[in-house]
Formats: sequence, C-alpha cells, structure tokens
Amino acid sequence: MHEHLATDEISIGDYVLSGGELAAMVVIDAIVRLLPGVLGSQDSLKDDSHTYGLLEYPQYTRPAVYRGWPVPEVLLSGNHAQIAQWRREQAIMRTLKHRPELIDKANLSSEERRIVSSSTANAQEETSQGYT
Repeated sequence: MHEHLATDEISIGDYVLSGGELAAMVVIDAIVRLLPGVLGSQDSLKDDSHTYGLLEYPQYTRPAVYRGWPVPEVLLSGNHAQIAQWRREQAIMRTLKHRPELIDKANLSSEERRIVSSSTANAQEETSQGYT
C-alpha cells in the first residue's frame, strides 16, 4: 500500500512499536517544535541535542548536592565561558561513549579531535587490559 499512497518514508529509529500512533506522535512533536511560539524560546532550538551533531551534555538542577551527588563546580562558578566549554566537552564525551558513529560527522575543532583520539586510544588500551 505504501508504494501507492506514501510520498515519503521516515525512520524514527531502530526499534519496534506496538502501533503507528506512537511513531506519528514522535514525528508530530519533531515538526511542531519548529513552529514559532511552541517552545518557550526559539533559542532553545539552537541548543537542542543533535544540533551540532553531538548528544546533549548532562543536565543538573538545584540543590547543589542531591542525594550525595554534587553538581560540578564549574556549573556553579558563574563563568559562562567555562560552563560552555564544560558542556561542549561533556557532549563530546557522551557522544563518544553512546553514539561514536556521530563523532566523525560532528563539527569539532582540531583540539577537540585530539581529545577524542586520546580518549579513544585510552579506552582501547583499557579494553585490551581487561579494565572495562
């Protein structure tokens, strides 16, 4: 039927759903959030996960220590440049860990590429020594 009625096919991932309703909601949400006024701030779009080809950095909230887990000091520093750098580094490391295939396509600086290469080499060494 789809070869006669569908104009496009879209993949939302490699998993099985119990029906098309959930997939439709995912597509609707992905499209609607691009419309002006849907998000609290249009600036939110530019910082979305995957905007720069990386997974999102870790998110924290108050209090500064929750159940013994502290918020990284840099996030409490008020230094916006350092916070931005920390977020970028965390996004790179999270992407490297969970979706390494995205790293090659990401727009990374030469310094960031060196960090990725070093991290990859360290991970391979730890794996070969049985640390993981």
